[in-house]
Amino acid sequence: MKLYPLLLGITLLPFAAWSQKMVAPGSPDINTNYIKPEKSLYTVYYVKDNDWDKKGSMTYTITAANNQLSLTSSYTPKDNAWVTSQTSVVDGKTLKPISYTSEGRKTKLNLNFGETITGNYYSKETKKDKKLNLRLTEPFIDFNWTDHMMVTLPLDVGYKARIPQFYYNDESNVQVEYYTIKEVKSYSYGSPKTGKHPSWLITLLEESTGAIYNYVVDKKDRRLWQREMSMSKGMWEITVNEELDYQPIKNRFNKEQAIQQISNGNSVIIGTAYARSSSGKRLGGLVNTAKKQYAPKGTEIMLFPNTAYYEEWLDVNKKIRKQKKVAEVPLDADFGYSIKRTKTYDDEGHFEFADLMPGNYIIMTSFDFTSSYNYSYVSGYTNYYNYWGYTGSTTNYGTGRSSYTDKANIEKRITIDRDGEKKEVNLKEM
Repeated sequence: MKLYPLLLGITLLPFAAWSQKMVAPGSPDINTNYIKPEKSLYTVYYVKDNDWDKKGSMTYTITAANNQLSLTSSYTPKDNAWVTSQTSVVDGKTLKPISYTSEGRKTKLNLNFGETITGNYYSKETKKDKKLNLRLTEPFIDFNWTDHMMVTLPLDVGYKARIPQFYYNDESNVQVEYYTIKEVKSYSYGSPKTGKHPSWLITLLEESTGAIYNYVVDKKDRRLWQREMSMSKGMWEITVNEELDYQPIKNRFNKEQAIQQISNGNSVIIGTAYARSSSGKRLGGLVNTAKKQYAPKGTEIMLFPNTAYYEEWLDVNKKIRKQKKVAEVPLDADFGYSIKRTKTYDDEGHFEFADLMPGNYIIMTSFDFTSSYNYSYVSGYTNYYNYWGYTGSTTNYGTGRSSYTDKANIEKRITIDRDGEKKEVNLKEM
C-alpha cells in the first residue's frame, strides 16, 4: 500500500479567539448520529518525505447503550512489547464526558466527570496513588473523542470552530487546551482497497504549540479515513484506516474444516508432474521436439481444498484486474493452514498425498525446465551461369539444434469421491 501525506503548509496568523464559534458538549453543531457503533483499525506511521516507518496499530471499539457512547482504544507497537488501552464513556447525544480509565506501561488513570472531576492517578514506577479532585469552570471534550467528534460536525467549505479539549497531565496544571478548525475543503481520498472517495479535508491548529492536524472525513458516510499530526523536524505521525468492514468476498474461509479435510481422511493421491513443452512453443516456425519435461526431484507440490470461498476469491480478483482501479484482495490470513505440501521424490515428477478426506481439491506446482528444438538456417546460395550470364540461384539450408529455459505453472482440480480412494493424476501443462 503506497500512501502520501498531505503535509499542508499553514501560515499561522494571530488568532482572535472571540471571533470563533465554540463547539463543546451540547453544541448544536454536534450530531452524534454520525458516530457508528463499530470496531475500526488504524495503522500508525512516522513519515518524513516519502519514507513511511510503521510504528504500530490503533484499534477503536465504539458501543452504544443506555443513551451513552463508550469508546475503547488500544495502541500496540509493531514489536508487540506493550499495549496501552483506555476507555472513555460520554453522553450519547452531547458527548459530555462521564468517565475515563486508562492503563499504560507506567501509569493508571481513573476519572469520573461531574461538577468536580474525581479519580486517582497511579504511578507504576513510584508505586504512589494520587487522589484527584479537579474543578474546571469551562466545558470541554474528552481528548479521546476529538478524532470522532470531527465526523459529527456540519462540515462544509469555509467551516470554522474552536474546540476545548480536556487531557490530564500529572506534570501540568493546564487541563484544557484549545484547538481551532482553520480550514475545511473538498478532497479526494484514494483507498487501496475501495478506490477514490469524495471527502472533507479538515485542518486543525493546536493553539498552545502550533501543531497541525489534518483529518480526512468521507463526505458520504463520515468515515474517518486518515489523520495526520505534525511533529518536530519535518516528521508527521499518520494513522490510516484499514477498513475492517471491507469484505468483497461473501463466502467465509473455514480454517478448522479445511485442516480436517487434508489430515483426517484415508484417501491418497499419487501423480506425475510434467510439462509438454511442445505446446505452442514455436521458434522460427519449427516446434520443439521434446515430449515431456518432468518436474525435477524436490519440486514442491501444493494441495488445498477447493471451496466456495476460493472460487469467489478468484472471481473477485479477476474483475478487479480487469477494472484496474483498486488492489487485489489477498487470501484470508489463515488460508495457509489449508495447504498441504509435498515434493517430487525422483526425476520423473512423481509425488504423493495421503490422509485426505473425500471432497474437491486443487493441486498446484511450478518449475523451470529446459527444452530443445530443431531449426533450419540459410547456409548459403548456389548461383548458376551460362554463356550469356547469370541464369538463377538456389538457397542452401543447414540444420541445427538449440534449447531455451521455460517455466511450467500447472493447476489441476481433483475430486475424491469416497474415503479410502486412491486417485492417480497427471499434473501436466498442456
